[in-house]
Amino acid sequence: MSPDVDDALARAYRREWAQVLATVVRLTRDLDAAQDAVQEAFAAAVPAWRANGVPANPGAWLTTTARRKAVSARRHVDAVQSRLPLLMVDEPGPADPFPDDRLRLLFTCCHPALDLAARVALTLNVVCGLPTADIGRIFLVPESTMAARVTRAKRKIRAAGIPYRVPAPDEIADRLPSVLATIYLFFVQGHTPPRGEELTAAGVTARALDLSRVLAALLPGEPEVRGLLALLLLTEARRPARVDPSGAPVLLADQDRARWDRRLIVEGLALVRPEPRGPYAIQAAIAAVHALAPRAADTDWAAIVRLYDDLLAVHPSPVAALARTMAYAEVAGPSAGLAAVDLLAADSRLAGYHVLPAARADLLRRLGRSVESAQEYARAAELAGNAAERAYLLARAAEHGNGSPPRLS
Repeated sequence: MSPDVDDALARAYRREWAQVLATVVRLTRDLDAAQDAVQEAFAAAVPAWRANGVPANPGAWLTTTARRKAVSARRHVDAVQSRLPLLMVDEPGPADPFPDDRLRLLFTCCHPALDLAARVALTLNVVCGLPTADIGRIFLVPESTMAARVTRAKRKIRAAGIPYRVPAPDEIADRLPSVLATIYLFFVQGHTPPRGEELTAAGVTARALDLSRVLAALLPGEPEVRGLLALLLLTEARRPARVDPSGAPVLLADQDRARWDRRLIVEGLALVRPEPRGPYAIQAAIAAVHALAPRAADTDWAAIVRLYDDLLAVHPSPVAALARTMAYAEVAGPSAGLAAVDLLAADSRLAGYHVLPAARADLLRRLGRSVESAQEYARAAELAGNAAERAYLLARAAEHGNGSPPRLS
């Protein structure tokens, strides 16, 4: 595939997937059939655009092709007519507060008839196009467990005849947490993809940022909507410095802060509030502490520990607890940090999470326990799915396993 076609398809996937899917859902009244048609349209674009050039309006081309494939499939598959519709499609009325089809699809999948985990998993799969294996990694559960959750969620939507529409204003509050979680977790998938050769996937983070911006424009008074956008902006600002010229990861402490995107930082800092209360606003405040430090040595780690305490009070999670212990180690020293990390190791949810042994490895390295550090780096590499992370961890294991001086991180 030519670079122009490759780039055009990547942009179209980032910008058009949800819009095309939402349009085809209205035609098919079946979410599974709509997904199949849109996937086929993107596949058809490869030879067509390579032979004839990229169309002037890629979104329109994809929508037309997906609609034709959906109509063709419906004509030839009698089973589609015999089963209940997956989504009962309602056209948005004049009072619809959300004219954006992507958000309409997000809010549909995040229906309160489903439990929170099912809502988020279904939306990541349908709207964001993430495979169940990657979603399972997010929730720290096996792929089979996550696949079953997504299937049950689709069946429940079908059985309940959940309407394809944005909720009324008095219903938004019930669905908003799920929508925020979906956008955040989708961004995380681009920040450090669970699979693949590269440390970041800029197209995915850009798509998540775009959704967050649209949501913030439509709900400007919601503190957590503002907090999520601030968090994504401040995190994305560090992306240019997260890899070295060879593509290897660069730890936060080693990053050249001159390469951080100052435009995104200024935009994000303007959204951070002095006394954040929700989980996304608190995480944005943590990111702001990093953004405001001219050098890594200037970071106010005590403030970060306090913010993590606030976060764990309103939204406890083993991942946040692990991040808090690493911040605590910067305040109390590596010995205290290692003891705190070892307490978290008893949490079975972290058993397959590669960051846990990587954290132990770093603390052991700082304590001069090179052999143990190398073992933990190797264990982290076995669990890491991202090739760039795995290569970095293996290099660290070899570095400390052969008695070489540890590299500061």
